[in-house]
Amino acid sequence: MYDTKALDDDDLDLVAALQHAPRAPLSLLAEVLGVSASTAGRRLTRLESDRLLRVIGQLDWSVSGEGHPWHVWVTAEPGRATEVARRLADLPETSHVAVTAGQADVYCSVQPARRAHTTELLARTIPATPGVRSARSELVLSATTKSDSWRLPRLDADQVRRLTQHAAQDEPTSGPPRHGTLTDDELRTLRLLAADGRMTAAQVSRELGVAQSTAYRTTQSLLQRGLVRPRVEIEPGLLGYTLEVAITLTVSPSAMAEVARSLARHPSARYVTTTAGTSCVVHHGVFRDEDGLAEFLTRDLAELPGVTSFDVLVVLDALRRHWLDREDGRLAAHGKTDTANGDA
Repeated sequence: MYDTKALDDDDLDLVAALQHAPRAPLSLLAEVLGVSASTAGRRLTRLESDRLLRVIGQLDWSVSGEGHPWHVWVTAEPGRATEVARRLADLPETSHVAVTAGQADVYCSVQPARRAHTTELLARTIPATPGVRSARSELVLSATTKSDSWRLPRLDADQVRRLTQHAAQDEPTSGPPRHGTLTDDELRTLRLLAADGRMTAAQVSRELGVAQSTAYRTTQSLLQRGLVRPRVEIEPGLLGYTLEVAITLTVSPSAMAEVARSLARHPSARYVTTTAGTSCVVHHGVFRDEDGLAEFLTRDLAELPGVTSFDVLVVLDALRRHWLDREDGRLAAHGKTDTANGDA
């Protein structure tokens, strides 16, 4: 499905740099990578126009909905998995949808905008979707790591240091407020940053018709409070990680937190959560090949104390990530980008 040669080495270096500093100016990206700003700009423009890459803003759960997301595993009627996945991707509450192989035919992550809608979504809407045979849901309690933290290991230590120094100004310095305490200007700015994580204060100022100083203060406040986190959105398969899995682990209660922390430190980790369900911990990981997955399961996972069992779902086709639809590995020309969650 993915053309792993669609990106050359220079493209991959640019992706890696953006992962470390999504809002870095082109001049810094070019300097760190040893190319001209015009070259870096042309490459970024091409990747965006070809719908291979997009820098978005990952919104904190406190502003993307009431309550935490839910993992949902769906068993479809024979031959209808893709149809079911497409129907679920049409729901406004679904941030991630994939066709999978394993004990479930479709995996999705959902977060209702209002907590009162959760029962309708999980107990009626999803089970009643044509083609669905059964569905199992588990509430996400916490995320030990999210996709914005995953890095393509291509840069040297000095490059990482220079980019990290720049990105530090946008890193969260305080916890997010409770749901519903944002001003209209903050909410409007969040929507802009969710769609374009590289949007500058000057651009926010023009879009909203406010003073540039006001736009700057609002943007920096949202970033430093952790309400929005810029991230690079690109299919792992395009980066050479052609095998993606969701591993559900049954863990003894006393080991849940430590297992989640250990998994979050693994290079494969894109999204690690603890859940209120039989799974206990869910690890979304990416691997270059089957050998990498085998090593992870038989060595890294096997050495973790407290893990009693696990199940592996292999992602066959991701139809949506972070509320952005996919078409054959590319970002869809049109998608739901006015809301965003903090998941895979």
